[in-house]
Amino acid sequence: MTATTGDDNGRLGRWLRIAVWGGAGVAWLIPVAAKLLTDLPWTTFDFVAWGVMLLVAAGACEIGLRLSGSLAYRAGVVVAAGTSFLIVWSNLAVGIIGNENNPLNQIFFGVIAIAIVGAFLARFRPKGMAVAMAVTAAAQFGTGFVALAYEHIVFAIVGVFSLGWLLAAWLFREAARGERAS
Repeated sequence: MTATTGDDNGRLGRWLRIAVWGGAGVAWLIPVAAKLLTDLPWTTFDFVAWGVMLLVAAGACEIGLRLSGSLAYRAGVVVAAGTSFLIVWSNLAVGIIGNENNPLNQIFFGVIAIAIVGAFLARFRPKGMAVAMAVTAAAQFGTGFVALAYEHIVFAIVGVFSLGWLLAAWLFREAARGERAS
């Protein structure tokens, strides 16, 4: 893997980090403003959970942005972290299958675990990350068949999540190609 080198990559990395952390800050402030202006039924726990989710996602992006100077690799990290974030958020907020108390929703956390384990097995190298994200997409797509037994719309939602993993896989593959060309 290549570290961030060169003035342009350094500047890009700084701007990407500002965008990620600034976006997380704004995302945290949205429910705060909503609570102040409306009757948002969030508890202190909800705000803490939201903040932790944003910190974990932004932290994962931060690490990924530092692992490579490749724009494709960095975008792959952001897409994978964003997909994970959306899965966790929707699962905790309302549940993907049924409601948030349905035990079948745990399979979606299993998909994220596949992505994390795959990333470590790949040692965060672009080619291995592409394979790990493709496997994660296949696992995510498989959850759609479980969901079909309950609600057909969930199959479409799972399809969107699968597309996120496939986009990350493609971006990591492009980063691997760029690494070989260098």
